[in-house]
Amino acid sequence: MALTGIRTWLAVLVPPIVIALVGLTHPAHLTQDASARWRDLHIVLLPLFPLLAVGPWLVARSVEPLYGWITLVLGYVYACFYSALDILAGIAAGALKHDREGGLGTVFGYASDLGQIGSIAYLGATAAAAGCVLRVAGARALPGALVSLGGAYGFMENHVYPPWGVVSMLAVAAGWAWMLVAVRLRPAGAG
Repeated sequence: MALTGIRTWLAVLVPPIVIALVGLTHPAHLTQDASARWRDLHIVLLPLFPLLAVGPWLVARSVEPLYGWITLVLGYVYACFYSALDILAGIAAGALKHDREGGLGTVFGYASDLGQIGSIAYLGATAAAAGCVLRVAGARALPGALVSLGGAYGFMENHVYPPWGVVSMLAVAAGWAWMLVAVRLRPAGAG
């Protein structure tokens, strides 16, 4: 299994860390004064959020092709529907507020529903990939799996709002780092 290469580490860890760093600047509330920053931050995040799906897919496909396909499909659902949240509640809502137009409740309602679908899919992809790692690395990977799953759940609950959304992204990265180390340290011939 080729989970220990630098490219894998980068693909698994860089997206949640960069999202966490951007999340540190996320306004707590969408106000008139924060609306342009809110909108622009979500434009920056738009190409980054789908990259979260790459880590679980890379891990799962290297362990078990069936789980690779499962995480690919779940990652795709996540990328589509979470992008809808980012576009509606981030970009559109920020633009509407900045332009002093109505309709925020409608935009946030749709965004929340679509984002929930994406978040659940990301949580599922993370669980499937973590299960693959547990199969090959055993109990040594369990703390990382739990931290990563906790981070994925926190992401679903808190988006990237500081502090908990940022902590969630860092937990995703820390959990994956732990699992990658666990895979690297497994006994020769295992998995």
